[in-house]
Amino acid sequence: MGSFVFNIAKGKAAYLAGLPAANDALVAIPIEASGVESDAALVDYATVAALLAGPTNEQTTMGRKTLTGVSVTVDNANDRVAVDSADLVWAGATGNPISDILICYDPDTTGGTDADLVPISWHDFAATPDGTDITATVADFYRAA
Repeated sequence: MGSFVFNIAKGKAAYLAGLPAANDALVAIPIEASGVESDAALVDYATVAALLAGPTNEQTTMGRKTLTGVSVTVDNANDRVAVDSADLVWAGATGNPISDILICYDPDTTGGTDADLVPISWHDFAATPDGTDITATVADFYRAA
């Protein structure tokens, strides 16, 4: 398994990340370690509802996190754009082990349903919740060249 950008989001991630936080949100969803589909299967999903309808499961005990401190940086020297955010912290995390984090876009200001959420990027992140804090260090969760 690796990190990748979903087909539905290619070319859109920097635009979505640059929208005002008051209107739209990027959300991180922890994914359980067991039952994860292959990257080749996951990359084709267009909604979080479709992705979670298969064998891939959300780790619901830790809960979803809204990304904060999101920035979009155009790097002309390296001919790319990078999207970054503040680190994600799950305080006192419990539940099943996770293997990945899914970052998605929520276009609904009141908190959309999974059918509204657009998967943006997928990241390897293995952790076994044991009641202590879990921190995912975010460094350019999306980069397009």
